[in-house]
Amino acid sequence: MVSIKKRVIGSQEYYYLEHSIREKGKVQKKELYLGKTVPKNIAELQREFIYHIYKDRWFMQLDGIKRGYEREQKGMPVSSKNKELEHFMIKFTYDTNRIEGSKLTYRETADLLERGTTPKSKPLDDIKEAEAHRKVFYEILDYKKDLSLQILLFWHDMLFSGTKPDIAGRIREHQVGITGSKFMPPSPAEVPVLLKELFRWYDKSKARTHPIELAALIHLKLVTIHPFGDGNGRMSRLLMNFVLNRHGFPMLNIPSSKRSSYYTSLERSQVKGNDLIFLQWFFKRYIKEYGRYLKTR
Repeated sequence: MVSIKKRVIGSQEYYYLEHSIREKGKVQKKELYLGKTVPKNIAELQREFIYHIYKDRWFMQLDGIKRGYEREQKGMPVSSKNKELEHFMIKFTYDTNRIEGSKLTYRETADLLERGTTPKSKPLDDIKEAEAHRKVFYEILDYKKDLSLQILLFWHDMLFSGTKPDIAGRIREHQVGITGSKFMPPSPAEVPVLLKELFRWYDKSKARTHPIELAALIHLKLVTIHPFGDGNGRMSRLLMNFVLNRHGFPMLNIPSSKRSSYYTSLERSQVKGNDLIFLQWFFKRYIKEYGRYLKTR
């Protein structure tokens, strides 16, 4: 835990951030000098302090996950890989839609997508959007080019043309809000410019940013712009997995049961304008999900 330490030298007081970590079997203290007073943005400084302490360690673990995943995939029959991918697709489709309010249960989603069994007494739009999400998911895995505004609009149209044709594949021209959030998305006049900036950032960053960080940031940045009338979260999570899959990392499902901590980390990042809040949540979530690959040799 990060603590604020005061040191008195002569008549002067000096403040530091201090955190202890274990490195190579020994406890090491890390410090950051703050000044003669505690800065007003101390919470932000604490987050940056922790991030830079653990960044290299996180990236080592994330790269270890990739190596373990590659070893597992190398020894797996193609039929088993396809079955595992299908299982992930079903769980991902269930959770990403459930987060946005779908009424389908996991079993209903599996029966629909595996066997074509349509659930009774459930909203038709939820059924159509689950089927459309499966289609977009596989389209994304097969897509050979890189991300662009054109393909983003195309995938959004695929996802919603059967349920919300008035917004499918269209950048919003009206103000939107996020239910229960303190964050207000940009005005419609800002959205086209922000989208251009997003893809310029992506093109410049994709070769020099760690893939897990890149996946987390494309998610955060797109959902913060909130370019569509609906489906911003779903498209953000799809782009996240596009990046992970493109770079050979296992894709990530965010369970609907983790919705509260997920939304909280997004909102805090958006309100404070600090990417590190969501990045830390994302790294920890990813390592917890795939820590088993660090135990393989």
